[in-house]
Amino acid sequence: MSKTAVSTENAPKPPAKFSQAVRKGNLLQVAGQVAFDPATGAIVGDDVVGQTRQTFKNIEAVLAEAGSSLADAIMVRVYLTDTAHFAPFNEVYNELIGEAPHAARTTVYVGLPGELLVEIDVLCVLD
Repeated sequence: MSKTAVSTENAPKPPAKFSQAVRKGNLLQVAGQVAFDPATGAIVGDDVVGQTRQTFKNIEAVLAEAGSSLADAIMVRVYLTDTAHFAPFNEVYNELIGEAPHAARTTVYVGLPGELLVEIDVLCVLD
């Protein structure tokens, strides 16, 4: 069973040598996405709410390219830079994640480059 890279112009290009997502069999791992505008490379949003919305747009673009959606997610990992961002992030997350059952989620507090406030990666199982 081979691995296949997933790539779309509708999400930012990775800054290092990795794919936006990789599929092997019915597993799809979307690499960590951030709030970069795919056309300009600029950060979209000056707070965690705006950045979370753009990050989800990027995730959804990669998922769509792979023939998937958030409905296929079984694990979501969220990286936030500040514990104070948890509540506003959760409001947007709950709005955007979709109908139950929801994927498992882990939230980790880290340092991210520049003015980035959130990064999210997603693991999906496809039919």
